[in-house]
Amino acid sequence: MTTIAPFKALRPRPELAKQVASRPYDVLNSREAKEEAAGNSYSFLHITKSEIDLPESVDSHSQEVYDKAKENLAAFMQRDILFRESKSCYYIYQLVMNGKSQTGLVCTSSVDDYENNLIKKHEFTRPEKEMDRINHILNSGAQTGNVFLAYRNLDELDEIIEGWKSTHDPVYNFVAADDITHLSVSLIMMKRSLRLLRFSPKKFHRLILLMDTIGPLPLPKCVNIKKKPLLLVVSREQGLIQTLIFF
Repeated sequence: MTTIAPFKALRPRPELAKQVASRPYDVLNSREAKEEAAGNSYSFLHITKSEIDLPESVDSHSQEVYDKAKENLAAFMQRDILFRESKSCYYIYQLVMNGKSQTGLVCTSSVDDYENNLIKKHEFTRPEKEMDRINHILNSGAQTGNVFLAYRNLDELDEIIEGWKSTHDPVYNFVAADDITHLSVSLIMMKRSLRLLRFSPKKFHRLILLMDTIGPLPLPKCVNIKKKPLLLVVSREQGLIQTLIFF
C-alpha cells in the first residue's frame, strides 16, 4: 500500500502565473533557456536554470550556479512573486493540448515507499544528471521539479476530483507560450472528503514512476540529508516528496 499527503506549496500569484511558468529545465540547454527568459524577470527559469543570470563562461554545474538559484528563489519570495500556502492542500492540475486534456493530483508521496519499491521505477538516469539536481535541491532548499507517478483508476478518487472541478473555478487558467492550457485548483475540502482522499490511496496496489527529476537511487538520500523541512514541498521528518500523480 502506498501513502500520499497534502502539503503547503510555494506558488505564484495567479496574475503572474503565465509569466512565471516555464518549460522543464531538462528540455532546454543554457542558451535556449536564456533566450526563452529574455525580458521576463518572472520566469521560473531564473531558478531552475540560474546560469542564465551569470556570465556564459561559468560552468552550469558550478557552485556559483546553485548559489544563484538560491538567491533568485529568495528574490522571488521577497518580490511577492511566490507565496507560501497557509494550509496543507492537495492541488488538481490539468493540462490541455490539441483538444485533449490530462488531469493530475499534486501531493506528496512517501520516500519509504520509494525505497521499499512500492513505487516502481521505470528508468535509471546518469549520475552526473542526478548530482546536478541533488546539488540544486540542497543549495536552493527547494524541490523545483515534479516527480511524476501513475496509478490504476480509482473511481472514488476520480469522483472527488471531478466533482471539485465542476463546482470550483480554477485558481490558474492560462495558455503558455507552447500553446498548452494550464488549469489548477486548490483542493481544500470538507473534512469528510479530505479523509476519503487521504485514505483512498491505501487502495493503490502500485504507483509507477513515470519521470523522476533527480534519478531513482539518490533521491531518498538527498531529501533526508538535513533535519529541517525543504522550503517548498518536502518534509524530511515525514519522509515526503512532491509528486504529481496522473490518472
